[in-house]
Amino acid sequence: MGFDPDDISSNRSGNPPFQKVLANRFSRRDMLRGGTIAATGFLVSGMVNGNAGARPTPGRPSPLLGFTAVPPSDADAVVVPDGYSADVLIRWGQPLRSDGPAWKKDASNTAEEAAEQIGSHHDGMHFFPLGKGKEANRHGLLVLNHEYIDRTLLYTDGDEEMTREKVDKALASHGVSIVEIELVDGEWQAVDSECNRKVTPTTPVELSGPVPADHPELQARDPQPRGTINNCSHGVTPWNTYLTCEENFNAYFGTTDGSWEPTPEQDRYGINAAGFDYRWYEVDPRFDVATNPKELNRFGWVVEIDPFDPGHTPVKRTALGRVKHEGAVTTESRGRVVVYTGDDQDGDYIYKFVGSGPWKAVRARGESPLDHGTLYVARFDDDGSGEWLPLVFDEGPLTADNGWEDQADVLLRTREAADAVGATPMDRPEWIAVQPSSNDVFCSLTNGELGEGDASPRDPNPYGHIIKWREKDGHNTATTFTWDIFVLAGDPAYDDEVELDEDGIFGSPDGLWFDPDGRLWIQTDVSNSVQNDPEEGYDNIANNAMLAADPSTGEIRRFLTGPRGAEITGVITTPDQKTMFINVQHPGESTAAIGEPTPEDPRAVSNWPDFDSGGRARSATVVIRKDDGGVIGT
Repeated sequence: MGFDPDDISSNRSGNPPFQKVLANRFSRRDMLRGGTIAATGFLVSGMVNGNAGARPTPGRPSPLLGFTAVPPSDADAVVVPDGYSADVLIRWGQPLRSDGPAWKKDASNTAEEAAEQIGSHHDGMHFFPLGKGKEANRHGLLVLNHEYIDRTLLYTDGDEEMTREKVDKALASHGVSIVEIELVDGEWQAVDSECNRKVTPTTPVELSGPVPADHPELQARDPQPRGTINNCSHGVTPWNTYLTCEENFNAYFGTTDGSWEPTPEQDRYGINAAGFDYRWYEVDPRFDVATNPKELNRFGWVVEIDPFDPGHTPVKRTALGRVKHEGAVTTESRGRVVVYTGDDQDGDYIYKFVGSGPWKAVRARGESPLDHGTLYVARFDDDGSGEWLPLVFDEGPLTADNGWEDQADVLLRTREAADAVGATPMDRPEWIAVQPSSNDVFCSLTNGELGEGDASPRDPNPYGHIIKWREKDGHNTATTFTWDIFVLAGDPAYDDEVELDEDGIFGSPDGLWFDPDGRLWIQTDVSNSVQNDPEEGYDNIANNAMLAADPSTGEIRRFLTGPRGAEITGVITTPDQKTMFINVQHPGESTAAIGEPTPEDPRAVSNWPDFDSGGRARSATVVIRKDDGGVIGT
């Protein structure tokens, strides 16, 4: 696309951005250096690059990190530490079942064939064990999201001309794939199963919660709501279902009607006439925002899927709000389900949903715990405190006198509701992870340009950072919290505020996940507009990577580097932590410092993982194991 649309804010609320909050926070710290923030009682000694409290001892060995860090790399390969192996498991285009249509390396598979193949651009992912004990570590369902497609690599002739066949092929390549996998003779492989299936933008879906399917704002051209799209990260419920998240749904809508202009509500969600230049609206009226505007309102939700039931109809859980959901990380507190989600656009917000009662009791009534509860949005204050602001009709400014109709209206216009209550605009909030031992919450802020003249930690903030907060009394249901910076990303060669060494430098943090032992796995998504570019300060950081951090010591080590043009995303292990699955997304995508693929030369940037002289780069799931059979990361 040549730029990242997520870097362009649609937030015109005037709420004080996080960069300004941080500027004041750092000013206060100049007076409080060396201790705790007395106003909040938040202990910052465990923080890294926070400029307050005790720092981790340089060179102090981490009890959690036992591998030797790999160096930054610009190679077209997946590189892991000595003593580890990495093998490709699930590629874009491989058949869902062994008798399905084979992948054609020249991109000539039809839309009908693509519907029976693994989707493209693998993203969030989870492993659901099948069986108990040892069997749970060698057999299960792998559920993976497919965020978007590369038009140059998907079609034989690129996108010189848009056709309905091309739209249908792209639709079939989006969504979610569910694949049964098994360890057979020492190797992981996909196996045939009745559970193997796809949920795509054309799959019938239900909507549940305060915004039901028959709501007037959901009455689009097609009476049956269909599909899920731009599926980024995910979550897993305590009752063992999968939550897939609709992020940049605005990308696919547009119009050729020169007289059309977005409404204020549409503008707040980044809707414009061109979308992200997919041009589907030229041949499919479903995506024409001028003639079918209410189709938009069916997207931007968290979608629940039961991977164990092949006949399950996916359900959009509207109580969690309509935003560009990056993920939906769940935890349990006081018996209630809590869901954290970031709205991934520069200047947007962090949200939390808290169930109204114990989730087991709600399910015992035959209802969903995700349909009953309160959605909150975060306000970060410059004294290190914060508050969760309820997005509830008839509370605060969300009243009929201020133009709000009911709770459904609040959730359909979640961004505007968050603007109204005074939430804090953030530097592109991405994945969120909850630390197992403490219930502390971490969020990656990949980059941003929110401030004017203030330190942010940086203005602009091209490298991003990770924040951490602690809910009051350690209860994730609480409505107040204390916060600080966990790590400031970047390269000290270009920014002397960065305190990472060569083993740990990284930029644009994205994926976050805690393993059961407490390692924080950090995955990066440096934009291809700057990847490997010395003029942008990314030559030393090089290709995207995955790192591991020990929150107790602050040590960060690079565990893996990816191929050219790719981001690293999606991470989960088997219960024994001896097999790790990660995703390599969009290898070979146009990269300013390397090149631009064309239909004639689709391998201009990358040829991973097949390295076929007549093929093209393919997103894929990778299996990582330790050669001695040990726990990943040790």
